[in-house]
Amino acid sequence: MDKKLIAEARARLYSGVISDVLDGLGNMQHAMAPNVRPLDENLVLFGRARTGLYMPVYHVEPGINPYEHEIALVDDLKPDDVAVLACPPGNRIGPWGELLSTAARARGAAGAVTDGLARDVKLIREMRFPVFCGGIGPLDSKGRGMVMKIEVPVECGGVRVAPGDWIFGDIDGVCAIPAALAERTVTLALEKVAHENTVREELAAGELLRNVFARHQIL
Repeated sequence: MDKKLIAEARARLYSGVISDVLDGLGNMQHAMAPNVRPLDENLVLFGRARTGLYMPVYHVEPGINPYEHEIALVDDLKPDDVAVLACPPGNRIGPWGELLSTAARARGAAGAVTDGLARDVKLIREMRFPVFCGGIGPLDSKGRGMVMKIEVPVECGGVRVAPGDWIFGDIDGVCAIPAALAERTVTLALEKVAHENTVREELAAGELLRNVFARHQIL
């Protein structure tokens, strides 16, 4: 995606308008579960998905590096990438923390999303690195979960995410945008925001909602 379009999306868009556009394009299953929340509600996340799939474990085999695939994924992040780490249910696995945030930011990554837990919240907030997670807790993933595959389709927060899809997150939640729809979605969303500004001005001036809606078909 064009760098200018990426910058505009981060500056002007919000998850609600992304969701509306995806609905209009026939993609209704795009919003992650409402418990997937930002660590910093002031930050916006937008970037390409790089996926990791966790499975539950209950011990670490001698001689095995339990972080092998996780490290490989983070080390290979490129500018504007988003690490998307899909965890099994149960709130046992905390895949993301401050050190991974530091490593990801150094690679130019745009942020991280997991339906598992995150920790080191104070430090991550101080970094102003966008992280969205399914909960907060002190647990490490070691002995609880391992990334078994990277760069494969996953289900994160109840939504299918494939490598190369685009992720948009803000205070209202996280949307996964299929790669094939990404540029069109952003373009239509920017147009919709411009129309919504007109609607807002008319409503603020006292026009009736039914008249404004009839004129613009925007609500």
